[in-house]
Amino acid sequence: MASHNTLNLDMEENQEKAFDYSKRAQWLRAAVLGANDGLVSTASLMMGVGAVKQDVKIMILTGFAGLVAGACSMAIGEFVSVYSQYDIEVAQMKRETGGEVEKEKLPSPTQAAAASALAFSLGAMVPLLAAAFVKEYKVRIGVIVAAVTLALVMFGWLGAVLGKAPVVKSSLRVLVGGWLAMAITFGFTKLIGSHGHMYV
Repeated sequence: MASHNTLNLDMEENQEKAFDYSKRAQWLRAAVLGANDGLVSTASLMMGVGAVKQDVKIMILTGFAGLVAGACSMAIGEFVSVYSQYDIEVAQMKRETGGEVEKEKLPSPTQAAAASALAFSLGAMVPLLAAAFVKEYKVRIGVIVAAVTLALVMFGWLGAVLGKAPVVKSSLRVLVGGWLAMAITFGFTKLIGSHGHMYV
């Protein structure tokens, strides 16, 4: 009887550990995806502006504006999304327990918003820091692409490990997606910029 109880306790502990790991992995994966968003969108903005303006200050200001706007947007989106989930879970708990709500088991909209904004900002810092110390235009573009490439591979690998997906395929997808975003933004802005000069 005692051994049966011990076995049950061990099984419960293992289930709890698995659940904790699963929750942690989900949070980490969301953080990696948020950082990847910050990296790609900020780098693409900077590359787009860099296609028509070679001034380092303009590139940095554009990247910084992208960081702030993106972090705020991510935080608000995550807050609204998690608050909706919070309301649903509170209603479900009240139905199941007859009005009692265990708040420690509920998701925190504020924490989710802060984590999302922080992850986005960390990703966005990569191209900003890469560009900040390089005055020569062509070298600066090269340094941004190199830094973003390295970060994309790292985020792709991390996302794959946390999502238990094939590492090489996942990293390649993230890398090619990031490159495409930067190339398309650079190309379209260059095109519009050159046509704009014709009409001035």
